[in-house]
This record gives sequence, structure tokens and C-alpha cells, in this order.
Amino acid sequence: MNFDFSEDQKLLQQTARDYLAEHSSLDLMREVLESDATYSDTLWKRTAEMGWLGATIPEEHGGAGFGPLELALLAHEVGRALSPIPFSSSVYLATEALMLAGTPEQCARYLPRLASGELIGTFALSERPGRASTSHLETQFNGNQLTGTKFPVSDGQIAGLAIIVAREGESTSLVMVELDAPGVTCESLESLDPSRGLARLSFANAPAERLGEAGTGTRLADSLLDRAATLMAFEQIGGAERALEITREYCLDRYAFGRPIASFQALKHRLADLYVAIELARSNAYYAAWALDTGNAELGTAACAARAAASDAFELAGREIIQMHGGVGFTWEYDCHLFYRRAKLLSVALGSADLWREKLIQRLAA
Repeated sequence: MNFDFSEDQKLLQQTARDYLAEHSSLDLMREVLESDATYSDTLWKRTAEMGWLGATIPEEHGGAGFGPLELALLAHEVGRALSPIPFSSSVYLATEALMLAGTPEQCARYLPRLASGELIGTFALSERPGRASTSHLETQFNGNQLTGTKFPVSDGQIAGLAIIVAREGESTSLVMVELDAPGVTCESLESLDPSRGLARLSFANAPAERLGEAGTGTRLADSLLDRAATLMAFEQIGGAERALEITREYCLDRYAFGRPIASFQALKHRLADLYVAIELARSNAYYAAWALDTGNAELGTAACAARAAASDAFELAGREIIQMHGGVGFTWEYDCHLFYRRAKLLSVALGSADLWREKLIQRLAA
């Protein structure tokens, strides 16, 4: 079993890192936070031109035809740069849902637009904060129309297409809705990270169509979330890795009592603990990516472990970058809060780490 990436994959990752270093600095994140926008439209178009939005989309639908490993490496670099674009919502979730369950006609209709960046997609499961589960759904689909409310929906205020988990009779189905259709209303919600907005989507007999067969919604949603959890783990690890680098550099440069604060044992221990947390998350994420790429049956448990470990690592990195910068760590002028915001947002985007630990226990016991 080889957990390393090929030379071509590493070249793709380095190209992405160099590109984002030039076009997606933390200053771009600040520009979005200080404006009325919730993402960078310019960067979104540039990533589409680079082929990243269609990384796993087949070439006949305008994509690059890569596999999940290449997408995982791109996710790592997007996370490392804290890129203010709806990458996870549109690429890990909406696009993957279509490729997982879409008919040839549905794929031909939507995948080229998703790959080009013309259309932004999102996925809506939760109907109240903290409950990312297919149980107790109130949103109803009658075969042609959708009624109900979903919130919080990541990037819902800028999306044009939503993949919805809804009740259909006594079972659950995946449903596609174009968000400019009649009967759809969108309300922006306050987000801790305004560069990744949240919304409440309400549907009143909105025209919709099923994605996949009737009654397969729970199975498809679980499969989709496992795929997205694996990819988002790479994004979280990228952010945590960069936060550690910035924290280390600051501790080496900051002097107190005539010596770098990095020489103090207490800070050495904390930096070491953060490094270990990131490497543990990386190992789990690599294993989940292998399972995803090979179609291994262990993806279900591997995705749970990767998601929980990556959430823990990025949240720890978000706290430590603030605390180890001391008083300036709490100021707007320093970049620490940017990592803290993104870490907190991603930690609940697909359900909390505790929810994924509970899911892991249930799957191991099955």
C-alpha cells in the first residue's frame, strides 16, 4: 500500500501553491471581509480557468478528468491559502453529488456549467444548526415540487443550484433545485467567517427533480458526506499547516527577556503538540483518500477518522496562533483571526467532530 503521491500529482500541488501564493494571499481574504461580498469572484473565475472546479469532472463535460487524489491536493492548497471561494460547497458536494447519482442528461446539463464556474452549487441537509442528519427531516418532495426550509446552508446566498435531502413519502431522496426558480427564497445569515457565507433557503412548492432513485437519499447522502469529509480534511490540514508555520515564524522572531520566545520550553511543547495533531490528521486523511480513490469499503470509517482528526487539528491551530501571538493575536491587523474564523466554520460545515466520532463508533459496531 503506497500512501505517497506521484510526481505528476506533486507537480499539480506545487503549481496550485505557487498560483494561490500570487493570486490568493491573505490580503484577498481581508478584501472580502471588508466588503459586502462573500467570496472573490475574480479568484473563482481564475480557478475555473485553471481547471480546478472541474478537477474530477470527465473531459466530455468540460472537466479535467482527474481523480480524487488530485482533488484532495487542490483542496489542501485552497485550505492553506484560506481562499475566499465556495470551493467545498460547489466542488466537493454539488459536483460530486451529480457524478454520484446524476443521470446522463442531468450531468450533461449541469456539470459543464459547474466546471466553468458559471454555476455555483451547494448541498443542504441541516434544518437546524448542529443537526446534520437524515433523520427527522421536515422538507418534503412530492415528485415534482419541494416544500420546506434548510439552514444553515454554506454559500447558499451565491449558489445557483442546490442538492437537497428531503422526505419523499415514507423514505428519503436527493433532490435538485435551481435557486432562481419560483417558490425559492434565500435569506443571508451571519457567519463567523464572512468569506464563506451562510443562508436560509425556503421552498414553497418550488419546482425540483430527483437525483438518483426514489428512497435512496440516506444512502446517497452518507456516501456524498464521506467523500466530502475526506476532501475537506485536506482543506483543514492545509489551513492548520499554514497556521503552524506562521506561529513558528513569529515565535522565532519575537524576543522576550533577551531571547526568542520559541526557546521557551512551554511554547516548544505547544508547538510540538500542534505538529503532532496535524501529522495525525494527515495520516488519517491520506488513508481516507486512498480508500476513496480505490473504492475500498473502509472509506466509511476512514472518512470519519479523517474528519474528526482534521477538525481537531485546525481548531487547535486556530486557537494557538492567536494565543502564541500574545496581545497582538487578538487584533484585526494580524492574520490570526482569519485562521480561527475558517477553522470554526469548517469544523461544523459537515457536522461537528463529535458527530463524526459518533458515526465512527456506530460503523465500527455494525
